[in-house]
Amino acid sequence: MQSFAPASHGILAIDLNSPGTYLNWNVFTISVANLVLIAVMVVIFGAALLLPFPGRRRPALPPEEVTEPDQIPGYNAAPGDERMWTARARRWALRSFPPRKLLPDRQPAYVASWVYVFGVASLAALGVVLASGAAIALGGTDWWHTNPVGHFFNSLHLWSVELFMALLVIHLWGKFWMAAWRGRRAMTWITGVVAFLASIVVCFTGYLSQQNFDSQWIATNGKDAFNAAGVGAFFNLMNFGQMLLWHVVLLPILLIALIGAHILLVRKRGVSHPLPATRPRGLAARRAAAKADRAAWRGPTKRYDILKEGTIAVVVALALTFTLAGLLSSPNVPPITVASWAKAAPADFLGTAATELNGTSLTATYGPPYNTNGTPQRVVIAPANWAGVRQPVDTAQDFVITPLTQTAPLNPAVRAALAVYNAAPASQQNKWATNYVNAAPKIKFVGGVPVLPLGSYGPVPVMLAAELALAQSGAIDADLIAQRQFYGTDYTLPLLFLADGGYYNDRAAAENLTGDQWGVMNETGSYPGQPWLWMFQLWYHLPGWRNSANVDLIAIYMTGLATLLLLLIPFIPGLRDIPRWIPVHRLIWRSYGEPTPGPGATPEEQPAEPSVTG
Repeated sequence: MQSFAPASHGILAIDLNSPGTYLNWNVFTISVANLVLIAVMVVIFGAALLLPFPGRRRPALPPEEVTEPDQIPGYNAAPGDERMWTARARRWALRSFPPRKLLPDRQPAYVASWVYVFGVASLAALGVVLASGAAIALGGTDWWHTNPVGHFFNSLHLWSVELFMALLVIHLWGKFWMAAWRGRRAMTWITGVVAFLASIVVCFTGYLSQQNFDSQWIATNGKDAFNAAGVGAFFNLMNFGQMLLWHVVLLPILLIALIGAHILLVRKRGVSHPLPATRPRGLAARRAAAKADRAAWRGPTKRYDILKEGTIAVVVALALTFTLAGLLSSPNVPPITVASWAKAAPADFLGTAATELNGTSLTATYGPPYNTNGTPQRVVIAPANWAGVRQPVDTAQDFVITPLTQTAPLNPAVRAALAVYNAAPASQQNKWATNYVNAAPKIKFVGGVPVLPLGSYGPVPVMLAAELALAQSGAIDADLIAQRQFYGTDYTLPLLFLADGGYYNDRAAAENLTGDQWGVMNETGSYPGQPWLWMFQLWYHLPGWRNSANVDLIAIYMTGLATLLLLLIPFIPGLRDIPRWIPVHRLIWRSYGEPTPGPGATPEEQPAEPSVTG
């Protein structure tokens, strides 16, 4: 991975690159930056519940007149064309999404709370995310590392993502307390939750695409959970080219499709009706309430300029992200390379290279998808075994022998040492390397040359001294990438090599990325990262699981179960009743008055909805 000089886009930016501060609780550790972000979100949601909404006291308008589908121009096909596919599709589209539903200018009178604005606000923030991402793409993948303008656009992208995710979470909170899945709106809820999950994956691949130290750490730690689930064999977190394409092409298409489906369902079904002040009792009352929830709103309405609201939301989102980007910038701690490692900690490099030779390193004993030397994580089943070895790694050959073989024609001493080593039986090779591993803590350097205590090391000292020189020159970095794809974007080998050493983990510890808080939860420095992954993080700290050799697979299973419960809330008694038991909804639907019959309508034609009192 290339190194770079961090770019700064202005002297006014507050420096948040120093290591963050952390708070430790019983089973959870959280950075102050994450806690501040969560606290801000809670305050915003609380303010949305309590602050009066503009225009809430404007006189309600009569109910909207219902336009039958066959009255919409173009609905009916010409005689004889009724069964054409095109005519059928047009009738279905106009029946499901008539123009007044797609671009409404009225909304029910009860939509008079700030809680309702977070859906449009999150879409506005998403627009800033896409625009800032497109600007970064114009400059190329290294533009924001080396150019102040590029770094500013990266800061815009970071803070627009934080804003989008925060607004999306608050929007999800609001819909939960409204029980917004009522009235055949379960698919609206499900598509919203799936869009939220897809947004997390988009953010995750974005972090992996940064090619800085944070992305390195996230990749090498995140791989364990993906490998345990058998997914890592095909979705390689350390292949930054693969992650970049997922981030800028595949996942955005999926996310936009999900959000589009969610919006269409909202427009088709409308927003959920207020929960009644008293819970219906008895089967007949519950059926009547469910029928009322499904029915189209026939009560009083208010004017609603959706385009004006969207425009204001975009302006506010732009103002917030430009302010945050200008004041707080974005993190960009340079990545670690094999060359920087070998220069900063040569003894650690030599000891790690020796463990690669004798097969005792973490990678050498990992198991699928790299080799068959380790035991994959198992909870009833071991999914990693299904995929098998899809990214074969032979640590002795890939990390040591092959790079030395490349330089052997130009170095007689290395050529002779390799000849002796390759001619020896495997047991002798292992003995030499193991002796070197044991002596590595006592290595001294004289004029930059490693000197070991007396012992039986065979040709290994000559080999690893040459390996160290190659690493310090940058040749090992180039060689490990050259063993992979043509474009050189797969950093699996150099990152596995780095992760086997102590220097890499020491640097992560200095940035507070190790220990109780898993690296994906926070950025380097005092930046918030992704607190929305708290649930996945939680399982790593629970007594009985935190020390388990299968903790990654346990976290995958438990997070999957929790996600399934979130998706299926509309169908699970008890969970779906929480908004009724804890009446937060009374703060959302303050008294909006009784429905007013429309012109020429009788009370029977305009049934009244129950008024909600706060």
